[in-house]
Amino acid sequence: MKVKNAEIVISAVKPAQYPVGHLPEIALAGRSNVGKSSFINKMLNRKNLARTSSKPGKTQTLNFYNIDDILHFVDVPGYGYARVSKTERAAWGKMIETYLTNREQLKAVVLIVDVRHKPTQDDIMMYDFLKHFGLSVIIIATKADKIPKGKWQKHLKIVKETLELEEGDEMILFSSETAQGKDTAWNAIKSFL
Repeated sequence: MKVKNAEIVISAVKPAQYPVGHLPEIALAGRSNVGKSSFINKMLNRKNLARTSSKPGKTQTLNFYNIDDILHFVDVPGYGYARVSKTERAAWGKMIETYLTNREQLKAVVLIVDVRHKPTQDDIMMYDFLKHFGLSVIIIATKADKIPKGKWQKHLKIVKETLELEEGDEMILFSSETAQGKDTAWNAIKSFL
């Protein structure tokens, strides 16, 4: 998909702030610092539309990105970040849960995991949560450029087995450095629009 226009529309914390209209939405979830912003920037051919940071926990709101007036990407706060208070974490959790379980425009969730490492307990909990609520999931196994090509299949197998991927859930090897998997990711996303 060739993206012509992409812009952040709003950073929301409650349903009253969500964009009005019927554009389909694709949520992006993953643990803190897994590369959600880098994924967004690569998919949209932008350098810094989504702010990247070496410090985890930067995204603290639901960030809605309008893409060519065709769809919204919705970047949700990363999970598993310990350096925020329990109160703050609980508030983020409630905000994310409210969005994921009540938003009619939500068509699928892109769950981003780091292919170099076995998925964390938080990754497993997020995947199970999404499946429990009947949400469609696309797994993006990112940072493919950080491991040798000969080890890709071994790492993908570990991700698949750890998450206990359900039949029909797509897993895509991705690199925001090399654009590996970008076209495949767009095809998967477009299948839900």
